[in-house]
Amino acid sequence: MRSWFGRASHLAALVLVATTVVVVSSCGLVPSSTSLPGSTTGASSGSRTAAADLPAEARETLAAIDRGGPYPFAQDGATFHNREGLLPARPDGYYREFTVVTPGSPDRGARRIVAGDGGERYYTNDHYASFTEVTQ
Repeated sequence: MRSWFGRASHLAALVLVATTVVVVSSCGLVPSSTSLPGSTTGASSGSRTAAADLPAEARETLAAIDRGGPYPFAQDGATFHNREGLLPARPDGYYREFTVVTPGSPDRGARRIVAGDGGERYYTNDHYASFTEVTQ
């Protein structure tokens, strides 16, 4: 049977490890992975994906943005507020969001292109949980 001291020090060691993981992760010391073409890891981490490597539907959305429409959903072109803080900080209204059609999805799905007024484009396939900057 373990003593109270033995259990307490074991618990303290677990808390120390968990705290270290949280601190290291929040400081950006854990590397991101982009193992799949078009995968996303957060634009602020410098993730970039060539437009040619995005899904065909994302390339179609990029072309529609360049043409100025038409867009498949009424919400397309709405302000993206960057509440997640994953894109570079800009004044509200700087970013606009556009749906990337997901074949077979009964709704708009999770994929989007977010376009900045400066011409930058970001792709997310997980409804704003992460982004990759789109390059030409």
